[in-house]
Amino acid sequence: MSTDQIKVHDLLGIGIGPFDLGLAALAQPLPDVDAVFLDQRDGFSWHAGMLIEGTTLQVPFLADLVTMADPTSPYSFLAWLKATGRLYPFYIRESFYPLRAEYDQYCRWVAEQLPTLRWGRRVTSVVRVADPAAGAGGPSGEGDYLFEVTAETAHGVEKYCAKHLVLGTGTQPRLPAFLAALEETHGGTAGPVVHTSDYLPHRAELAAAGSVTVVGSGQSAAEVYRDLLEGCGTGPGEHRVDWVTRSPRFFPMEYTKLTLEMTSPEYTDHYVSLPIEQRDVLGREQRNLYKGISGDLIDDIYDTLYRKSALGAEVPTTLLSDTEVVAARFDPAEGEYVLTLRHAQLGTTAEHRTRAIVAATGYAATVPAFLAPGLVNLDARGRYAVRRDYTVDDDGRIHVVNGEEHTHGVTAPDLGFGAWRNSVILANVTGREPYPIERRIAFQQFGLPDGGDGRAGTSTPASTPTHDEMEAAR
Repeated sequence: MSTDQIKVHDLLGIGIGPFDLGLAALAQPLPDVDAVFLDQRDGFSWHAGMLIEGTTLQVPFLADLVTMADPTSPYSFLAWLKATGRLYPFYIRESFYPLRAEYDQYCRWVAEQLPTLRWGRRVTSVVRVADPAAGAGGPSGEGDYLFEVTAETAHGVEKYCAKHLVLGTGTQPRLPAFLAALEETHGGTAGPVVHTSDYLPHRAELAAAGSVTVVGSGQSAAEVYRDLLEGCGTGPGEHRVDWVTRSPRFFPMEYTKLTLEMTSPEYTDHYVSLPIEQRDVLGREQRNLYKGISGDLIDDIYDTLYRKSALGAEVPTTLLSDTEVVAARFDPAEGEYVLTLRHAQLGTTAEHRTRAIVAATGYAATVPAFLAPGLVNLDARGRYAVRRDYTVDDDGRIHVVNGEEHTHGVTAPDLGFGAWRNSVILANVTGREPYPIERRIAFQQFGLPDGGDGRAGTSTPASTPTHDEMEAAR
């Protein structure tokens, strides 16, 4: 099929996680946006392996798919509660924080209502092609161009054309090589080695192994440890559970109000302006702002340990902080994994034996292989070179969502900032602001006040530059 026979969409999204799902919901009522979204899965699913009963989001319900851009949207979390008869129970519960399972159900409900979503489409190629409507020319720049997207389906190959792209392929589970190799060498004589993203399907197998070690830090590690702790040392089927993290302590997520202002347009402006080396340092230093553990969960873990030890029984568990797993092997004689641990402060090492491992080792963003060479700009480390307006190409027509943590900081993975970013993307696509974009929301400043007299004061409100403004300033 030639390009001039394919329908041309204004916007095409690849990957349908919460951020692209929110973009689809915000684009749906806009008359000047013809959008389509592709995903290789059969339907929406959000962290299915970590929907442990009773776990909650770490952000309030207002951080849904649409509310922070359009509080009147029919695709809000409150609209879902009303439609499912759960609004009053949620109100009586008096908690801002939805259950993780609720959030997944809510997203599925929104996905079912949007006709622009195409499931079962595995994108294999994205290239630039000449736009037949623009006449002669094409990718050389003499004329206009389109993005041609090829996707494989169960029924054959499909092609799509669009003027703008949004890359929402998200992040992938990251498992250190020495842990990944263990699963291949144990020969089925020990328990599983799994990433937290795949925890629930293996929970029974993990508990049955007899001893489990959680490696890593953050909310996911804490939720898995707490879940396994309930069956730790309690009679038939009991198991041992240990938790090892290289973090200096089991730190809580910082959730004070002035710190929360760092999830703001102003701080993002400031972060983007910093040299790449400084951003990389800050990215590591600021992990407790969004990768820490909720204070309530830390307290619950302690209370559970206290409850289990109250009658004088020894709880078969160990918590080790400031301790890194530096090597791992499998001992076939004992049917155990042997982890070499190194304590950062002491500089000493020791061996730790376990029959199963859960790796809470995070996620990493990658550049999809289906993108044609040169289609997007990359930095010296092979990461997306994302501009302030979330574009990653010279013409400002390819956007990235949740792949810009290294350039934009803490707002990149934050659910509460997703609607703001989507408002910027839709403004770029339409040439107008379908949803008002707040330029200044913080009381504090993240740089020095304007002017050279050294006096503190209120500076000109920060402004998020458009792609054209950024180009003019180059």
